[in-house]
Amino acid sequence: MTKGKVIFWSLLCLVIATLAYVKYTKIKEMEAKTAPMMGKGAPPMLFANGYVTEYTQLSNNLSANGTILAQDEVQLQPEVSGRVTYLNIKEGSIVQKGTLLVKLNDADLQAQLLKLQPQLKIAQSNFTRIGELLKIKGVSQAEYDAAENTVNNVQADMELLKAQIDKTALKAPFTGKLGLRNISMGAIVSPTTIVSTLQNVGQLKMDVSVPEKYAAVIHIGDNMKCSVAGIDKGFTAQVVAIEPNIDQTTRNLKIRAIIHHPSSSLIPGAYVKVELKLKDIPNAIMIPANAVIPNDRATKIVITDSSKAKFVSIEIGLRTETEVQVLNGINVGDTVLTTGLLQVKPGMPVKFKKISTRASAQ
Repeated sequence: MTKGKVIFWSLLCLVIATLAYVKYTKIKEMEAKTAPMMGKGAPPMLFANGYVTEYTQLSNNLSANGTILAQDEVQLQPEVSGRVTYLNIKEGSIVQKGTLLVKLNDADLQAQLLKLQPQLKIAQSNFTRIGELLKIKGVSQAEYDAAENTVNNVQADMELLKAQIDKTALKAPFTGKLGLRNISMGAIVSPTTIVSTLQNVGQLKMDVSVPEKYAAVIHIGDNMKCSVAGIDKGFTAQVVAIEPNIDQTTRNLKIRAIIHHPSSSLIPGAYVKVELKLKDIPNAIMIPANAVIPNDRATKIVITDSSKAKFVSIEIGLRTETEVQVLNGINVGDTVLTTGLLQVKPGMPVKFKKISTRASAQ
């Protein structure tokens, strides 16, 4: 082999060795960036986004759902069974309190009442005569008492028949709007028959269910902004009563509100969206909703402590579309993980790719 060839092959081997060393160095640097080891058996480092907590003013608005109700509503049902002889139900019309709506056949009761009238007249005349005789000692006190008892019995029988006759008449219990008629003239009805409905729509109210945590912040007199689907113009309602207990099944509190100046387009039974402005919270700690890890036992988030992941339990307060309020469990200045929550483990080293605040997030 000539001297030139020796030099050529020597230089070629040197170049190859240099390239191999550079490649090896780059691989080691990449491994150090992606998964640096803290020691033998230590977990790999997690690269994630973080959020620094700070105090902020929270507008405390309560959103809930409700149902519009008539001020008064009743199903019209007769008190006794019988055949309808008079029907005065004009669907959708307004009737005044005491208006006769339905009359049932009471011919037999009227006949019995008519039969008792002469009996009462005779009993009263007999009682008057015995009273005159008692003055002159012509009869005993027992005969006088018996005559008086006869008069009282006949009168009581007549009052009973009048009460039974009154039950054959169905009258409007209050001024309101009639619903649909369910019977026709001549129908046989019973106390279970719903003849129609009557609603007082001159004043409307609504029932709203809110979570139990708002029980202490809702008061009588609070105003609510309301809206109904299909109606462009909203309306207001004022809280007038609060249920004294919380429903054990739904854990909700029911409140009742009166609607101010109800529109004719509002119909009882309509679904209402309600917004109630409560007292603002000046120093609230808010975190992104995607940072919360729901759990059956406790609600948790992940923060960093000395650049290592730490799971902490928190108590959740109010919620918005993108954030939740933390009542306790973290402090202002803590950095909360917002990504990598599926990969993170307690004690895992964390390096943040991006750190944001509430101001930058908005």
